[in-house]
Amino acid sequence: MDISLFAIFLAACFGAGATGAMFPTGPWYERLSKPLWTPPNWAFPVMWTSIYLLIAFAGARVAPLEGNGYAMAFWAMQIAFNTLWTPIFFGLRRLKGALPVMACLWVAVLGATITHFQLDLWAGLAFVPYFIWVSIAGALNFTVWRLNPNEKPLRPAEIGT
Repeated sequence: MDISLFAIFLAACFGAGATGAMFPTGPWYERLSKPLWTPPNWAFPVMWTSIYLLIAFAGARVAPLEGNGYAMAFWAMQIAFNTLWTPIFFGLRRLKGALPVMACLWVAVLGATITHFQLDLWAGLAFVPYFIWVSIAGALNFTVWRLNPNEKPLRPAEIGT
């Protein structure tokens, strides 16, 4: 594995992850009704750090391989939707509006998992925890929306207030 490629993919991952620092959960999220199976708060940074390391590894393994076009396209797609979801859910507080983004993220991660498996066993395996986690996150997003039907989203001018 090329360490320079790994660093490039890792930079993309932590760029996406920076939205978590820009749009933290805060008291608004804490007061929302959530299902009993919601992961504990400490699990989120642990999982995302692990996932970002794994998918950077996967991308670096697959990037130099012949026939990697679909895998790299799905890799790019998943990191884009990953980056977009947090500002919509936490920044704009659009619980329902985040669902289409989550659906696109889920499809992108599934596509990345399949296409990485087709090229490299270890790269495919590295995407499996991400696919499981994004499936849980999608179910959580949907359930939180259903449990909080009167939650009003923020207008862009209200962000940070």
